[in-house]
Amino acid sequence: MTDVAPSGDARPPVGSKTQLRVGRLVKAHGLKGALKLELYTDDPDGRFVPGATFTLQVPESSPWHGKPLTVREFRWMNSHPVAFFEGVDDRTAAEELVRAILWIDEAAASDEEDAWYDHQLVGLDVVRDGAVVGRVARVDHLPSQDLLAVLLADETEVLVPFVKAIVPEVDLAAGRVRITPPAGLFEELPPEDDEAPVGEVPEASTEQE
Repeated sequence: MTDVAPSGDARPPVGSKTQLRVGRLVKAHGLKGALKLELYTDDPDGRFVPGATFTLQVPESSPWHGKPLTVREFRWMNSHPVAFFEGVDDRTAAEELVRAILWIDEAAASDEEDAWYDHQLVGLDVVRDGAVVGRVARVDHLPSQDLLAVLLADETEVLVPFVKAIVPEVDLAAGRVRITPPAGLFEELPPEDDEAPVGEVPEASTEQE
């Protein structure tokens, strides 16, 4: 799980505890109060369970300012995440929540195995074959997978797929992640030797019968 810690202009509501951003409500869907979500967590089915409650980041003029938002139902529609919330029963009510950002208290987040937040990973040393090769500069969240942006000593950046096969160990206590990257990810592969030069034609026989 890689819920997103505060960054850029996305800030938790003033006076809140340490918060993690998990989603944004982007569009009303249908007539029964559903809202399409932009996800900032890789475990939406676990995060948006019925009864899950979020802190809302909305303008002070919003009727939802200072109020929590509780999930009634979460589903996928044509590969898009859609949620229904308590007290949001029609499209008009849903429209009031468009562009709202959803936050949870870090202390309330699940501490399941192999679950880390972006702010826990950023700054960790990246170790390859026992040697430190760089540090984690940020985490990029793509639809297909997450990537660790590793900043090397020469200030170049390498994007490492954040999957178990390539990042088998994250040790927060030691302040490091261990990587086993495939050949070519951190260095250029040498050109392969061709068995025969392209276009070489066997010499014609000069013998005469």
